[in-house]
Amino acid sequence: MVQTGMPPQKDTNGTHNTPDDADPSQTTADMLADAGHATQESEFFNPIPPGYKQGRHKYVVVLGTVMSGLGKGIFASSLAKMLKDKGMTVAPIKMEGYLNIDSGTLNPYRHGEVFVLDDGLETDMDLGTYERMLDQNLTRQNYTTSGQIYKHVLDKERHGGYLGRDVQMIPHVTGEVKYLLRELAVKQNADVVFVEVGGTVGDHENAFYIEAVRQLAFEEGAGAVCFVALTYVIEPPALGEQKSKAAQLGLKKLLEAGIQPHLIAVRAKNPVQSSASQKIAMFSNVPLHRVFSMHDRDSIYTIPDAMRQAGLDREVLTMLDLHGRVDQGHEDSAREKWHSFVGKLAKKRKYKARIGITGKYAALRDAYASIDKAIEHCAAHHSCEVEAVWIDTTKFEPGQAPQKLKDLDAVIVPGGFGHRGTESKIACVKYCRENNLPYLGICLGFQMAVVEYARNVAKLPEAASTEFDKLSDAPVIGILPEQKKIEGLGGNMRLGGKDVLIQPHTLASFLYQPDADQPFTIRERFRHRYEVDPEYIERLEKAGLVFSGRHPKQPIMQVLELPDHPYFIGAQFHPELTGRPLRPQPMFMGLIAAAIRHHHPDAGDGAISPRWLISEDTNAHAGDTPTIPSVC
Repeated sequence: MVQTGMPPQKDTNGTHNTPDDADPSQTTADMLADAGHATQESEFFNPIPPGYKQGRHKYVVVLGTVMSGLGKGIFASSLAKMLKDKGMTVAPIKMEGYLNIDSGTLNPYRHGEVFVLDDGLETDMDLGTYERMLDQNLTRQNYTTSGQIYKHVLDKERHGGYLGRDVQMIPHVTGEVKYLLRELAVKQNADVVFVEVGGTVGDHENAFYIEAVRQLAFEEGAGAVCFVALTYVIEPPALGEQKSKAAQLGLKKLLEAGIQPHLIAVRAKNPVQSSASQKIAMFSNVPLHRVFSMHDRDSIYTIPDAMRQAGLDREVLTMLDLHGRVDQGHEDSAREKWHSFVGKLAKKRKYKARIGITGKYAALRDAYASIDKAIEHCAAHHSCEVEAVWIDTTKFEPGQAPQKLKDLDAVIVPGGFGHRGTESKIACVKYCRENNLPYLGICLGFQMAVVEYARNVAKLPEAASTEFDKLSDAPVIGILPEQKKIEGLGGNMRLGGKDVLIQPHTLASFLYQPDADQPFTIRERFRHRYEVDPEYIERLEKAGLVFSGRHPKQPIMQVLELPDHPYFIGAQFHPELTGRPLRPQPMFMGLIAAAIRHHHPDAGDGAISPRWLISEDTNAHAGDTPTIPSVC
């Protein structure tokens, strides 16, 4: 079979000119390429975005076999990080098979957390993995679903975009997928586009994605697309050995789809045995040195180094002819920074702390994946062994909160929707406030802190949120009509990155910019419907609640804190969504530092962290915030 790339020119009718003295073999190749790039007047549909240059952009496509949830996003993001460290521009994209337009309506029990991008798109949790591993903000261009693809095709058909053709899965739907990938490459000027196809090979819903990337590889030509198959080796306890038959059958499905993988990542509990690797290599036509053992590790952040040691980065550079784009100085600098962080992960910790996460989805840690990762980042920087205690607030009554929290060093009340478990969350807030237990409230946790303070301090015993009690006599939390107009969301959700004005000489100011003498803005990500009702702000403030972060122009409260508490802060936004390994999230850094102080009361603040702990002798609200160096 002859593989060709896209010819550089087309004449006005969409066919390619062939010189009279052209080489016959080249003419045949050009004819094959012509077929793939003709207009709708032929049986082929392959639109190319303006500015696209074949050969400039390369692709790595990661597909799953055997079962979903094996870590395609972890593998793809780790490989992408290695190439980014070498100075290249990478653009990941997750292609989901479900018909939902986005992930906003998905139940966390079925699909893990909803990760919100800065531009407001609600996405799969794998986008969080990409952002954290690559330390870059992604956009809606980096995520698509079958629903989005079909909607685009149908809208285009309704507007006559297919010139009267009968619109079909092939070539039109697959053509839209190829256009989407090439458009991403152009818009983000990517050296390499990393394509993660959701689900597994053999699923009906992602079959057109797989066919599209097969066509893409043919049209782009040799050396343009690298296929990676993620598979799974079973290790039944009763047998005591690894079995690769399921992996072999899964890879067979990929070969049947017309795709020959170049690399194979083998998921397993333990390092993959040589016998299993040999069988997989032989069955899939992949050289043994390109079969990578992706077994369980203490942290996903160790995987890039493991890949590098296995030589996968060199293999990809060779297959995609990218050696000439490597910036060695950039790689040396990036690796030094990353090794410093990974070294902290592996190093024996100086401190210990127990942090409770009190939410309604506590039985499924994927529902709070970003919180889990934010804690991991900060714990490493603080040299603290953090024991995360997951507490389901739907499983205990409010009166049991003291018993649940008495052995903890800090508490996080995360976001969520619905009434279940909210009274127990309020009881957790009350315990933290009254017992000087470090507290971080996120989104709903921020709102529950307002409700608790209103009830028990501001003398509004009927205080509630209209999300749970529409007839409350004191709706301190509610949807405000003027805010719907301000944010332009039609009363639905406030989504994405927004500016928050932080007041100086507050705990929030100390965490984000300790030497600030004037108000300043930070940018954080939101996903909520309900706000603090402005009618109650003055009364809450007179009772002692401090709103240290606000909307820059409107009376919308974004951050609250208590001045006479070791660490009590709440955010209407989701700080966990912006936490990165090398740039840990300030609110989590402060929380873990306070948790360490709670667990190790004899350790001095300076010994624990001169950056993240305000001295207990210093009142941050008294206008005497110390200038402290900004180091982790």
